[in-house]
Amino acid sequence: MKIQNPEKNVPNIPEMNDRDFMNDVLGTEKYLTDSYSHAMNEASHQALYQDVSSIAKETQDCQRKLFNVMFQKGWYSFDQAQTQQLQQDYQKFSGYKNQLPNGGATMQ
Repeated sequence: MKIQNPEKNVPNIPEMNDRDFMNDVLGTEKYLTDSYSHAMNEASHQALYQDVSSIAKETQDCQRKLFNVMFQKGWYSFDQAQTQQLQQDYQKFSGYKNQLPNGGATMQ
């Protein structure tokens, strides 16, 4: 005798297409690169740090390739920044350098 729930409440949703799959994978890659960054910040052993760093670089490269493919197919887009807004943002953030030790000069 077969025992079965009499109601089948399976939602009727459309299947994922290539764009949906790639968008899901891209989101996962972004999450992984963020997680690897945290792991590198917490690594107390140099060899572990180097291993995680190497994996993070591979993951970041994969994320970038996915982005490029999605952008080429028109599946990933963004608005072009206006020149005036870029100049305003540059001025705003350039002013922040003065608030840093040594005026934002890099350490040697």
